[in-house]
Amino acid sequence: MYVLGVLDRGAERETLEAVVDRTVDHLSREGRVGVVRYDATIADGTPAAGETITFGGDVTYDLGADGDWMASGTGLSVQGALDQLTPTCEYAVVVGVPELRYPSVLVGPEADRSENDDVLAVIETSADLEDARLASDLAETEPYQTLESLVSRVKRSPKADLSGAIATFTGRVRTKDDPDDTPTEFLEFEKYEGVAEERMAALEADLEARDGVLEVELYHRTGVVERGEDIVFVVVLAGHRDEAFRTVEDGINRLKDEVPLFKKEVTVEDEFWVHERTQ
Repeated sequence: MYVLGVLDRGAERETLEAVVDRTVDHLSREGRVGVVRYDATIADGTPAAGETITFGGDVTYDLGADGDWMASGTGLSVQGALDQLTPTCEYAVVVGVPELRYPSVLVGPEADRSENDDVLAVIETSADLEDARLASDLAETEPYQTLESLVSRVKRSPKADLSGAIATFTGRVRTKDDPDDTPTEFLEFEKYEGVAEERMAALEADLEARDGVLEVELYHRTGVVERGEDIVFVVVLAGHRDEAFRTVEDGINRLKDEVPLFKKEVTVEDEFWVHERTQ
């Protein structure tokens, strides 16, 4: 699922809503769209007058402002809402979350494309979206994936009837190796553009060529990954558990050895590129 932020930069409310509607219409031509809203006017976690939580069709969550981005009535955070949408939506449009670390459209007279590297469009009215290439631009960015969305994908495989096992691995950011270690704040991953994608696809194909292995999904996040967050997933659909377990273990080991990804570790006291310390 590709995530797109829509951020207010001095726009009128009606203008912002028109942009959201036009954006959803644009993306829905390519696939199902979920919408996650953050409303800072809802302070107690309950919907404001006239506001509802709607399920079905394109899903909308109206979120409260209690500091944790809790979805009123559902107990979901913004990330939790995205996790719910990922298995069934091709796109998510997130409205009103300035801290979003995903590509964004900035709306209003105060918008500035130089704000960050993830700005896909700067507009003042919904009509300005006519020239935007949101779906194709998003296809060039990293999708949002969860373990559940990858498992859901392999379950939809044409080969699923032959499967008796799904094995998975999840790698996450460890805060400490030992109790006395300096805590890790976050990891930052960069990939060798083009080469990393090719190596990942080749590795998936090689693993899928094994007897009894039906589908393999590999996914590794890039950018900043906070402590406690998931980094990498390996999902294997197989005929039996033995080949499923073996392929998961080989998959993560080979991904780390063969796919060019570079890791920076940032602790409360220091930051360093891990490969420079292991040379």
